Amino acid sequence: MVLRHSAKTPYFSLNKAMNCPQCHSDALKVIDSRNAETEPAIRRRRECESCGYRFTTYERIGVPDLRVIKKDGRREAYDRSKLTRGIWRAVEKRPVADADIEGLVTQVEHDLRNTGESEISSDRIGEIVMQHLKELDDIAYIRFASVYRSFEDLGELQREVAKTMKSSTTTKT
Repeated sequence: MVLRHSAKTPYFSLNKAMNCPQCHSDALKVIDSRNAETEPAIRRRRECESCGYRFTTYERIGVPDLRVIKKDGRREAYDRSKLTRGIWRAVEKRPVADADIEGLVTQVEHDLRNTGESEISSDRIGEIVMQHLKELDDIAYIRFASVYRSFEDLGELQREVAKTMKSSTTTKT
């Protein structure tokens, strides 16, 4: 696939030819390539042969044709950035490193691929995210769960906090 610049997408479009983010030329060369440190990806430094601008790209294993079944029955293509945004909201102002968040997103994607399914419910994705968030940060887990599970009242939230506190103290002793 070749990424090409279009008016709708600033750096590439569906024909997949990569373009310089500065001048939009497709005359690029790779000047460095290595494994990314925080996830299973390849990090490439590129240079535009037209304007000399240098930038970094990442190649990741894609989740092939994975569709998400929403709560209302609609289906949409899996979107890594939506998953990442949701996790970022949960960990906002928490002492969680960027690398940990990227690692969590990568682990969730790994779990999704391992289901062997081409369609997966948003409920299942949420459960997988909560499982990993609980291991990463209790407060981020509660934040995510409160939105994801749509607690009806304070009692439900209190029960979830009590459960989390109990499991947290059990694992720390």
